[in-house]
Amino acid sequence: MRHVQQLRSATVSCDRPLCALLSIPFAAARLSCYIRASMAAAAAPQPLLHGDAFFLDDFAVRQWTDPNYSGTRIQYDMAEFVLEVHKLYKQQGCKLVDGYAPFCKHVFVPNFVGAKVGALEIADANRHLLKSAYARRRPEELAVLTRWFSEADVQPVPEAKHLDIILYSRDQLIKEYDVMPNTAAAESISDPEQLLPNVPWGIISIKAQDEPFETPMQPITIMRNALGQEEGGSGVPLDKEAYEASVAYWQNHAAIVAGETPSGE
Repeated sequence: MRHVQQLRSATVSCDRPLCALLSIPFAAARLSCYIRASMAAAAAPQPLLHGDAFFLDDFAVRQWTDPNYSGTRIQYDMAEFVLEVHKLYKQQGCKLVDGYAPFCKHVFVPNFVGAKVGALEIADANRHLLKSAYARRRPEELAVLTRWFSEADVQPVPEAKHLDIILYSRDQLIKEYDVMPNTAAAESISDPEQLLPNVPWGIISIKAQDEPFETPMQPITIMRNALGQEEGGSGVPLDKEAYEASVAYWQNHAAIVAGETPSGE
């Protein structure tokens, strides 16, 4: 499920050839200034930041704005981020990597934002620093038991080599908004179609990692997805093999949180 903040739209236009767009030295800066000014003036729900292939869904915006986000946090202009992802995607031949369901895809790009890894391997030297608590990502969801490292306790956190840009199809996101609007912005518009830009894929999460391939989602995420859209999941049935692979990975890893407690897993 995703929720909507009151963001004005900005089109990272790719109607012209991408090389022409990027040859304008101040294009990104001009776009960035427009986004910041538009966001400050926003008084009503507006479409999200987007280009011709992707839009930045509000579920991912938490990674910029929520200090308690569990995992990768990003300090980079959002409009410039969308622009650069489009650029790298097209440089790679517009290739998408299949995800855990037909509506989920990935784009793997170099870590151009300087993000630190979002999780650390658990070892004898840091095991005593692990913390745990019940936490939820949003008020509408059930709290789940979560464990994490506080960022201040595990310095220096290494910079990641890659970004895993996780995408959901626009059609899937419309279904999820429809089931759980969960903000005044979304609830004020009866048709989710009006909330999402008319481009095929929404960026719903960014993972900073060393691997140029998908790492397992957390076990509770797999279970929540199986519970259905009413509980904050995607509705994909539980795959036991994928679940066991997730357990094997997260048995030895924990997310990093900058704040005092995580806002969910």
